[in-house]
Amino acid sequence: MKCENQMVLEFPSKSVNESFARAAVACFAAQLDPTLEELGDIKTAVSEAVTNSIVHGYPDTLGTITLRCRILAGNVLDIVVKDKGRGIENVEEARKPMFTTGGADRSGMGFTIMESFMHELKVTSQPGRGTTVHMKRKILKRGGKP
Repeated sequence: MKCENQMVLEFPSKSVNESFARAAVACFAAQLDPTLEELGDIKTAVSEAVTNSIVHGYPDTLGTITLRCRILAGNVLDIVVKDKGRGIENVEEARKPMFTTGGADRSGMGFTIMESFMHELKVTSQPGRGTTVHMKRKILKRGGKP
């Protein structure tokens, strides 16, 4: 698909940067004229992906998170959140609702939430090398016409 616009951000895996990532993606997505509901869904999915990188990718150290957003043909918002942290042993298991390695204070719903708010979700990971979350959301043009 043809890329019509793009941005790339890199930031440390500090929890304060989760809200920065949400806001940056929301501002970038605004050029597609999303509804408030669409914007809320996108911000929530980005929040979950970035939080997973912070909490699970770099649990004991500070690392780098890369966030890439692109506008693709057909009003598609393409988002990639990537870390070079510890990775996921079993992606299929990690994507199951309620599965967590984060302890009792984690719900295990991150991937489920991302999947419910985005039209496509792909997760790739290698233990010791990091995780990439790739999400897409088609934004309807005002009036409900694609």
